[in-house]
Amino acid sequence: MTRTDLDALVIGAGVSGLATAVCLAEAGLRVKIWAAEPPEQTTSYAAGAMWGPYLVEPVDRVRVWSAQTLDVLLELATDPQTGVRLVPGVEASRKPVDPPEWGNQLDGFRMCDVDELPDGFATGWRYTAPLADMPTYLGYLERRFSAASGQVEIRLIDSLDQAAGIAAVVVNCAGMGAQGLVPDPELTPIRGQLVVVENPGITEFFSEDTGLSPDLVHFYPHGETVVLGGTAQPGDWSREPDPNVAAAIIARCASVEPRLRNARVIEHRVGLRPTRPYVRVEGERLDGGTLIHNYGHGGAGFTLSWGCAKHLLRLVC
Repeated sequence: MTRTDLDALVIGAGVSGLATAVCLAEAGLRVKIWAAEPPEQTTSYAAGAMWGPYLVEPVDRVRVWSAQTLDVLLELATDPQTGVRLVPGVEASRKPVDPPEWGNQLDGFRMCDVDELPDGFATGWRYTAPLADMPTYLGYLERRFSAASGQVEIRLIDSLDQAAGIAAVVVNCAGMGAQGLVPDPELTPIRGQLVVVENPGITEFFSEDTGLSPDLVHFYPHGETVVLGGTAQPGDWSREPDPNVAAAIIARCASVEPRLRNARVIEHRVGLRPTRPYVRVEGERLDGGTLIHNYGHGGAGFTLSWGCAKHLLRLVC
């Protein structure tokens, strides 16, 4: 495929890259993805993937992007083939804290009475939010991109300069790969590890507001499985599951929901959240064409994906 028959080249096949490629292709552009690894090997595959702005800046732009993404996810949740569902549950803190400012965007948002909370928790709020089974959701996005005549090619590059001249527009959705491709020394990994277990009958999510702690507590039900988390380990590049970390995750979740203690482990997942002081969505010149960056979403890639993609589409058009 040459420059003459390609309008846009997207680098990266995680949730941001796929959503961006879908937006561009469905707008009538001829689009291709180059990715160092297929979607099922990306950090997005290992995401807990419940909508909610998570430690990400700048706040004003994040508000807009997350709200736009929420609108899309609410629509996708009407189709079980997408892997997105609306799931009720509780977020709680072991100390008195204010509820998140974005809570009023979600159905059923209300503060919990103390007797509704697990032992040891002081504050909590109940709401219903979009939750995605990421293997299913990424597969859905791939099929949607293919239906819009898009192609995914597994191709490793060392610099964005290698993409110059391939298309009029190159879009950098490389996640942590952007650290070397741009290069961007401000981009750092925050390692996340999850454990997938057989569902012992859980139908609601739970998430603890742990602040800046590296030890997270959340569990998200997906029918026959439950995804348990997690960790937030800054600067850790390891993508190998740590059995000690996995055991600690199960123990933390089981302290809130005892049925998880002996649930059969099905899978371990590890991803590197691409984190920088601010999400980067902006354009620059690239050897006669245009380079648009769309990376640095940290742990909010799922939450910001469609909003950032729509913003990027306006830049392209």
